Amino acid sequence: MKKTSPTNVERQVKSDAFLVSKTDTKGRIIYCNLPFIEIVGATEQELLNKPHNIVRHPDMPRIIFKLLWEKIQKKEEIFAYVKNMSFDGSYYWVFANITASLDKDGKIVGYYSVRRQPNPKALEVIKPLYEKLLEKEKSGGMEESFAFLQEFLNERGEDYDTFTNRLQRV
Repeated sequence: MKKTSPTNVERQVKSDAFLVSKTDTKGRIIYCNLPFIEIVGATEQELLNKPHNIVRHPDMPRIIFKLLWEKIQKKEEIFAYVKNMSFDGSYYWVFANITASLDKDGKIVGYYSVRRQPNPKALEVIKPLYEKLLEKEKSGGMEESFAFLQEFLNERGEDYDTFTNRLQRV
């Protein structure tokens, strides 16, 4: 598949839809449900065995994915707002819950993500925050972006999980 450029066309996740995917421990897609396939505008064959970041939008701050990977590799779940890109370049926002999939011995065998429509009021806060995080990444790298995010959360007296969950319930 050739690299698609982002467009300004937004797709909406249906209010009753759950976008589900599973990956192996390297982040390669091993399962995806029909609502996920449809919003991405792909076929199952175009998604399976591909890195999940095939749908990553360039507007997403890398620090959010760093937090995400740190949490799930410790077998902790995380909730995050994510802007993804469909195969035609359009984008869609989701409120994602990502967890590790464990075998009977508690070993991580992959990751499981369930995404749903984000609260539009939450995006009013998330969009400018992510723009600022991207700006910090461009000027000072991940360290500056992380420092800004920590200061932002400290001012609110919340960690990232509390912050995102509160926004989804606003």
